[in-house]
Amino acid sequence: MTGVVPVLITTFLAAMVEAIEMVVIVLGVGETRGWRSTALGAVAGFGVLAVIVAALGVALSAIPISPLRLVVGSLLLVFGLQWFRKGVVRVAARGLAGMQMAGDDTAERWTGDGVDWTAFVLSFKGVVLEGLEVAFIVVSFGANANQLGASVVAGAAALLVVGAAGAVLRPLVTRIPRSLLQLVVGVLLTTFGSFWALEGLGVTWPGQDAAILGLLALYALTALANIAIERRRDALVVTPART
Repeated sequence: MTGVVPVLITTFLAAMVEAIEMVVIVLGVGETRGWRSTALGAVAGFGVLAVIVAALGVALSAIPISPLRLVVGSLLLVFGLQWFRKGVVRVAARGLAGMQMAGDDTAERWTGDGVDWTAFVLSFKGVVLEGLEVAFIVVSFGANANQLGASVVAGAAALLVVGAAGAVLRPLVTRIPRSLLQLVVGVLLTTFGSFWALEGLGVTWPGQDAAILGLLALYALTALANIAIERRRDALVVTPART
């Protein structure tokens, strides 16, 4: 089927999957590290995307995406595992009760006057990679069906809808205890990082993007298991030895 409606629907749904990944990364990094540098990275990423798309147009589909997936995935994996570990330790120590920040909960947030390059780079690369994925979807679906205009409209609509949903959900995210938020973001970054890095190495995931849900469940269960281990270890340390 090459009509306008099928192209609109398929492009919108496919682009929405990539847009969700983009918004999750930006939202998580922004709430964990701070919004100034995260927003700068996102804006810069969209700027680079605009230049690439304007310069290459339909030829965009010829760009090899695997090396970029490997680089971005590896970067997300490195930072994700760091936040994963710290989140496990902090949640194990404090539990999930309470909605206020305490102690060193703000330790990961940037307080300097300059740019937080960690937040900037994570946001920038997440936007560029997922934005290119959306652009590839738009070009491939639109060109193959000779409906490039409809495909562009559907891709842009997906970005707007998911971006608006992220803005609506942001106040809810700010209510999450900082230590738990760091763990959640760590799990998400580790999940996306593993998925993209292995894709960049040529691994074909069963179920394609659906494999992300399996990785997410695996890392979430791993986090819960490690929290239980940490709590048990701490309990043994503080319990007086019986005589």
